[in-house]
Amino acid sequence: MTTLPETDRTRHNRLRDQGSLDRADLEAILDAGFVCHLGVVVDGHPMVVPTVYGRDDSRLYLHGSVASRSLAADPAAEICVTVTHVDGLILARSVFEHGVSYRSAMIYGVPREVTDPQEKLTGLRLLTEHAAPGQWDYARSPSRKELAATKLLALSLEEASVKTSSGPPDDGDGPDAELGIWAGNLPLTASWGTPVADPLLPPGIAVPPHIAARGGTRQG
Repeated sequence: MTTLPETDRTRHNRLRDQGSLDRADLEAILDAGFVCHLGVVVDGHPMVVPTVYGRDDSRLYLHGSVASRSLAADPAAEICVTVTHVDGLILARSVFEHGVSYRSAMIYGVPREVTDPQEKLTGLRLLTEHAAPGQWDYARSPSRKELAATKLLALSLEEASVKTSSGPPDDGDGPDAELGIWAGNLPLTASWGTPVADPLLPPGIAVPPHIAARGGTRQG
């Protein structure tokens, strides 16, 4: 599907021009990051937990410890996963018109715990490669004990809300334009730094190419 279905939860009632039903926009937002915020209700109280994620064409994979309260919530309960990128500030002539340049996606649904051993490995590989491409084949694979201690959830990408905001302030053609106050955008970018070796690493072990190549590149 190239278009996201519109539901009561994903319908944009405010700032509709900032919303998108294009699935490619959802995938671009997911691919630009690797940390999401998982919203659940635990013992009657809301909890929002940051965690890493990975995806394939139809689902998002989230992982954590089997002892995690956020992942041990009611298995039939709906959750909300949010991914947000802040691209800068929109600085207007009036405080009221200030804003944030951002890209955001919210995904709703009932997650499925992954119990099939092969799918679990596949999901963990997607998650690892999403955050650090090339690392799954470079590092040691999870042991049986480690896999048993890890819970993996799969969440369908079918119901999602996408919103973005960019561009100049909205007060350039209003009365405040006569104030003589600077207005515009203050971009925010993040980039990977130079890899720093573990102090306990023996001499002679070089940074692998797939990690070294990311130094200085933009993240997101």
